[in-house]
Amino acid sequence: MGKIFKKGSTFLAWIVRMSLIKRWALMHCFRSENVSEHSHQTAVIAHMLAIIKNRLFNGNVNADRVAVLALYHEVSETKLQDLNSKTKYLNPEFTKQYKMIEHRAELECVNTLPEELREDFHHLIVQNEADHELKEIVKAADILSAYIKANDELRFNNTEFTHVKEGLDKVLADYCQRMPEVQYFMDKFVAQCWATVDQLAGMDSDNQAQSTDQQ
Repeated sequence: MGKIFKKGSTFLAWIVRMSLIKRWALMHCFRSENVSEHSHQTAVIAHMLAIIKNRLFNGNVNADRVAVLALYHEVSETKLQDLNSKTKYLNPEFTKQYKMIEHRAELECVNTLPEELREDFHHLIVQNEADHELKEIVKAADILSAYIKANDELRFNNTEFTHVKEGLDKVLADYCQRMPEVQYFMDKFVAQCWATVDQLAGMDSDNQAQSTDQQ
C-alpha cells in the first residue's frame, strides 16, 4: 500500500477534504456550511451570471470556464483553512501578505498534480493569473452565495448574521451598479432561495399553468 501511495497524486484527496473545512467558523450557525458546498454553489451562480451576461447584456464570456474557475476558487483553503473576511481584510499590509500566502498555497495545489497535467489546471487554480473579467464574475458569485447564506440564517432568527447581511448589502449594491447581470440575478432568483418546499412547488405549478395557457 505504501508503494501505491508514493506513485499517486494527492490532488483529489485534498479536494475531497474540502467538505471537512467549516465556513463561518467563529460564528454560531443554524446550519453549518463547508467549503465544498460553498464552492459548488458559487460555481452554479457564476455559471448563471455568465449566461445572463451573454444572453441579456451583450457579454462574450465562456460560461463553462467561469463555472470551473469558481469550482476551484477556494482550493487554497485545503492548505490554509477558511479565514473570515474581517481578518483577511484587516488592513492593506495584512491583506497583501495573506494574498501572497494564498498564491503559494495555490501553487502547492497545482504541484500535487502529475506534471503532465499541471499546465491544464494552472490557470484555473492560481487565481491571480485568471482572466480579470471571469474573476469578477466569480467574485460576484462568491458574494451572492454568502448573501444567500446570511439571509438564510436570519430567516431562523440568528442575529449573528445581521452585520454580515448589512455589509453584503453595500457590496452587492456596488456590483449591481457595475454588473447588470448581478441585478438581474438578484431580482429573478435570490428571494426564492428562502421559500419553503411547499411554496416552491406552488410557484412551479403556477408557472407551468401560465406556460400552458400561453401555448
